[in-house]
Amino acid sequence: MNRLIYKLLCISIAVLLSSCGGRQLHQQEDGDTLSLKYSTLLTIIQHDGYKEVSIRNPWKQGMTLHTYLLVPRGKELPKGLPHGSIIRTPVERAAVFTTVHCSLLDNIGHSEQIVAVADLKYIKVPAIHHRVEAGKTVDCGNGMNPVVEKIMDTKPEVIMLSPFENSGGYGKLEDINIPLVECAEYMENSPLARAEWMRFYGMLFGAEEKTDSLFNVVDKNYQTLKQQVAKAGVGRSVLIDKMVGSVWYVPGGKSTIGQMVQDGGARYYWAKDEHSGSLSLPFETVLEQAGEADVWMFRYSSDHPYSYQELLSEHHGYNQLKAFKNKEVYGCNVEQSLFYEETPFRPDLLLSDFIQIVHPETTNLPPLRYYKRLDE
Repeated sequence: MNRLIYKLLCISIAVLLSSCGGRQLHQQEDGDTLSLKYSTLLTIIQHDGYKEVSIRNPWKQGMTLHTYLLVPRGKELPKGLPHGSIIRTPVERAAVFTTVHCSLLDNIGHSEQIVAVADLKYIKVPAIHHRVEAGKTVDCGNGMNPVVEKIMDTKPEVIMLSPFENSGGYGKLEDINIPLVECAEYMENSPLARAEWMRFYGMLFGAEEKTDSLFNVVDKNYQTLKQQVAKAGVGRSVLIDKMVGSVWYVPGGKSTIGQMVQDGGARYYWAKDEHSGSLSLPFETVLEQAGEADVWMFRYSSDHPYSYQELLSEHHGYNQLKAFKNKEVYGCNVEQSLFYEETPFRPDLLLSDFIQIVHPETTNLPPLRYYKRLDE
């Protein structure tokens, strides 16, 4: 086979692959790839006049979820741009559908760029509520079915939202010609990989130095805590979360929570599990495998702290757990803490909680931030 025929065959195969349900991940021949320390989903390439940010599809191996071309505001579009969503940076007006990203933007001083939100009642960021009350930010309703007309009225330059597997797309949002920033960091394979996405968001809003600096702090704190735990040795065994209806969703061994518990020095019963999400288990299975756990930690949503009696009223089997009998139960009330707002980008703060619970002899860390021991 001569070289010309071989080259034409390769081109034909490439075209065929690109038309089969998504674009293949590709290696960029020009430009400098920015070094990322932990993220496995992001690839950022600095070209002459723009940045190319590709997100690997976490649900379809070898495919790209989305590609963004970040072009500085006020400059002409470079010639020969590859396929992707063009975003002028820094972004001045954004619609943000999640409380965690509202919180991050507020923390880096860019809440004023948020002109629209969804599910306002779930956003626990005072600055956002003040902006809504002042008419500077619009609540566009349910995040799964937002009022598109309200979004368009605010003239956002991007819409930040979380993608989901088999979601069926974004409906009318895909037809209004506003770039959808798919915030898929929750599908990363480690807490620090997830947190590193703040660097991408910093690029969007002209806050690269701030987010790079913040991530360096998070990384250093997290690694320091891990080293401290390593010296302390293996701590107490842990059971995570509780029944939801007839199912107990146990964090998989490769999930961010599962990994953080282990990083905190705990003996975790599903440490060898390979799932990055949760396992759906009946109570009997959890009792059999982890009923002898020294500590039980769970998250809940309530306007008041949980009691042991309240737990029993939810499921009478809880009194069979060793941790319940020994009153070693810790609850995280997500209504009265900033668990969901802070921990995705500040896993170091959550790791501190885990270490203190798993190693109660620890004395040199700040008070528990998210989890509180249930009163007897």
